[in-house]
Amino acid sequence: MSEEIEQIEQIETNNTSESVSEKKSSSRQLDLLGLEVFYEKNKKAITYGGGALLAVLAIFGFYNLYWLPEQQKEANNEAFFAQNYFEKDSFLVALNGGINVQTADGPKVMMGFKDIADNYSATKTGKLANYYAGICLLRTGKYEEAISYLENFDGNDEMLAPVAIGAIGDANMELKKVDEAIKFYLKAAEKSNNAFTSPIYLKKAAFAYELSANYSEALATYERLKNEYSKSTEAREIEKYIARVKVLGNIQ
Repeated sequence: MSEEIEQIEQIETNNTSESVSEKKSSSRQLDLLGLEVFYEKNKKAITYGGGALLAVLAIFGFYNLYWLPEQQKEANNEAFFAQNYFEKDSFLVALNGGINVQTADGPKVMMGFKDIADNYSATKTGKLANYYAGICLLRTGKYEEAISYLENFDGNDEMLAPVAIGAIGDANMELKKVDEAIKFYLKAAEKSNNAFTSPIYLKKAAFAYELSANYSEALATYERLKNEYSKSTEAREIEKYIARVKVLGNIQ
């Protein structure tokens, strides 16, 4: 009797396993059928989408591997001449170009930093040209335009970035916008927080505070310069400046 029961249970187990297997097989077939139906309904979109992706990848590769390096090379060649004139303090030539120079391919009309910034804006050299154009404009008295170019320069160099920000402060000082100048001097001092540029712009900020008769802030800034950068060139006669603002502000 027990053997018959075992045989019956075995048969039921086998039947159950076969039923589950059949259901799984049927489910897989339905899934495949569903995918086929989905593809048939959407094959145009899938085909076009895949083609669009390939096109985007191709454009991206062309831009980064060919076009941008070529632009960078051209920008470097143009900036070589502008840089030479900048270092000679020929700021108008460095800014605007327009004179004949000799190259390996023969004579050509050089491009100034303005045109380099405009024509090669996607390159590192083109971005850097905004800084040089801004300094050239500052040195030639075009303060508003100088600010515009300097603000377009977005760099993180330890030395160059704070100098660019500080130059915006200088331009604002020339425009008699003392409060704006102070804001940029303090920003320049904080940008890299190094022992070369930070004390320069702290001292400029303190002097600008003096000009605006804000002697308490001038004193605080001079004392910060003294405490944080005591070994800097700007701190050598710092006691003289501290004493002066104390007298002017009647500060004990």
